[in-house]
This record gives sequence, C-alpha cells and structure tokens, in this order.
Amino acid sequence: MHFPNGLLFDADYQKELKAKFCHADADPIYGDRLFFENSGGSLRLEACVNAKAELECFPDCPERIHARSRYLKNIVDTGTKEILEIIFGAKSGALITELTASQTMFHMVGLIMENIPGKNAVVSSIEHPSAFDAVEFYCKKTGKELRVVPANPQTGRIDADEVIKYVDGDTCLLSIMSASNISGTIMDMEDIVKKARAIKPDLYIVSDAVQHAPHHAMDVESLGIDGMNFAPYKFFGIRGCGFAYVSDRVAALPHHKLIAKDQSVFELGTSAPGNFAACMEIMNYVVNIGEHFGCAGSKRERFLEGMRRIHLQERALLHRMLEGTKEVPGLRHIEGVTVFMDTADLTIRDLICAIKIENMDYTACTAEYQRRGVTVYERVVSSIYSKRILEALGLAGAIRVSPLHCHGTDDIDAFLKITAQMAKKAQK
Repeated sequence: MHFPNGLLFDADYQKELKAKFCHADADPIYGDRLFFENSGGSLRLEACVNAKAELECFPDCPERIHARSRYLKNIVDTGTKEILEIIFGAKSGALITELTASQTMFHMVGLIMENIPGKNAVVSSIEHPSAFDAVEFYCKKTGKELRVVPANPQTGRIDADEVIKYVDGDTCLLSIMSASNISGTIMDMEDIVKKARAIKPDLYIVSDAVQHAPHHAMDVESLGIDGMNFAPYKFFGIRGCGFAYVSDRVAALPHHKLIAKDQSVFELGTSAPGNFAACMEIMNYVVNIGEHFGCAGSKRERFLEGMRRIHLQERALLHRMLEGTKEVPGLRHIEGVTVFMDTADLTIRDLICAIKIENMDYTACTAEYQRRGVTVYERVVSSIYSKRILEALGLAGAIRVSPLHCHGTDDIDAFLKITAQMAKKAQK
C-alpha cells in the first residue's frame, strides 16, 4: 500500500528500536533532551560504536596470515562487498573509501572531470558544498564551464525539466543531490537521469546521497548512475569514514592505487576493519527491521524492506509534526510559525522541516530550543555551508528540525508544545 501519510511503528517496537541508540533521550553530562539534529549527525547505534571499539583493540595487520589478521581481512572484504551490494544496490562497480563522504565526492568528481572530455559540467544550486565545490574546483582546473541549475523555491526541489535546460552534448558531468539537506525534499533522480541521458546517452552522473541515505534505500543499479556516496555518521554509525560507489567505467579511469593492485581497487594502505564492522552493524539493524515486518528474502531484500519501513515511520512522524492532533497543533497550525517549502505530498519528503518562528533571530531561536531541552540547528546566510543554498531558495535563514525514525509521537508532541510556547512568547 502507498500510505501517503506514512505508517507508524507499534509504540513498543519504536521504544525497542530507540533503546538500541546511544544517549537517545539524554546527554550523560548535560541532561535530558530531544535530539532533533540528526541531519547534522544522527544518533549512534550502540552496536556500531561497540563494533568499532572492539576491533580497535587489536594491533594485527589485516594483510598478514595468522588467525586474527585473517579475521580482520574478512571483515574488510565482506564489508566492501556488502556495502556495494546491500547498501548501494550495486551489481558491479567499485568502492571508494575516505575519511569523510565529502572527500569521496571530490575524489569521484575529479576522476571524471580530469579524464572525460567535455566543455561544461552541471550542478544544482542547492548542493552541499562538498558536491558543489568539487564541481566548481574541477571546472576551474580543467577549463570547463560551470552550469548551475536553479531550485524550485516552492518545493525546494531540483526539477528534471529544469536540469535538461543545462545539459547538452558537451556536458562532461551532471551532479544532483538525492535529497535536500535543508528542506528534506527528495529529488526524482530516476526522471533526472532518464531525461539527461536522452540528451547525452553516455553522460556521467553522480549523486550526493549523504542526506538521503538514512531515510530511504539507495539503488545505483536501477538508476544507472556513475557515483553515489553516504556518510555512516549520518546513517546511525560512526565518524571517521565515508563511502562512495563508482561505476565500472569510472573505476577504469586512471586513479591513485598501488600499481600491482587490480584496477577496481581504490584502497591505499591498510583499511580500518572497525569502520567496516560498524557499517555492517548499520546493515544488520536495517535488515532486522525488515525481518520484523515479515520479509524473508535475500539480505538486500530484507534491507530494502527495513528502509521502506523506516521511511514510512518517518513520513508518519513528519505528518504528525506538520498537522499535529486536536490536543497538540502541528507546525502548520501554530500561530507565528512558518514552514518553508511545505508540500502537500509527503512522499517526496524525508523527515526534515525548515521553519521560522516570527520575531526570533535564528541563532537565538536555536539557543532557546536548547535551553528548553531540544537540539535543532539554524541554517543562516553567514554560514559557508548554508549561504548559497539559502539564497537559491530565497531564504534568509531557517531552523532545521530533523528527528529520526526511532523517535515516537510523544517526542514530536513534546517538540510541538515547546514550539508553540516559544512562538507565543515571541509574539508578545
């Protein structure tokens, strides 16, 4: 079924899931809080933290032949295979690993733009700086024209029909993010890829999925794109690693590697097995959700069902946050609150809201939320991470509110009550 307004987890199951995360309801030093800043770095699964910590205890090199080394090497090999197949949905291609997802974006954009002929590259106006700046940097380095697709300010979306106005036979690369990191609006990548490739069939296309991956399954195979990345620390996991899929034709391009290694290998030096172990715990968590709801297929199928259920739960939480109840008005119904880029169709949204409370400075508003036990984040034009994106959307700023699927309706209602109190006070 479609469930346009989502489908909530059973309350007991939601609480069971929340218990798997570290410090979900309180900071051990600073006290109780609602952590609604998951777009900046999500709550951490305890299993991910423990898996990383456990393997960091061992000094053994994964490239040796004794038992512990073989065990560590197997984690790296299995992790590499499953990140590609289970998380990205890839049947071919290669994995790029870096310290951050931003580095993986620069890596794959550079590979394409330095090796593929063309006169221009196309990127959207609302990309995260890691994606936008990567394209701009390599346009300057390779002498290509930078073309910037404007956003739809009503929806916060990059529309396919707008993209194709900027793509032509001389376009080297198209880079469009999978979902907005401010509005939560999901891009129709299938339509974008289809229409762009109708203009240039062999066009290289990459997508920044860092914001989208924790909310919805990635599927590079069905999209037929050449690159996609995610950051484990925004996907219930740990900091210190970023992963990117690249297609076979990108992997075939000249890249840094040990000469004796296979062309598809991007790894330089010894991998950190704990990073892969932690990422596999993300997979296990999602797969277990799929199994809870009766899926008994392949691991990828169980993962897909788990992500589908996460997305439905989050859509239901988004609907609750926007509409509220008879007892607790939602953001759409609180006097003095504006929801930016609000869309009636919640199927094109991840669990992110960009809002404004009238008569409140954005930074002061964030501080007041924090004082009341709610962690959110302000996006303002003075920030290098936000200025271009906000201006592209016609905004001076926004409070970004980003709960997680493990939150419940009680968490949403508590946030709404606090917001109503703040809005009422600000109107006096």
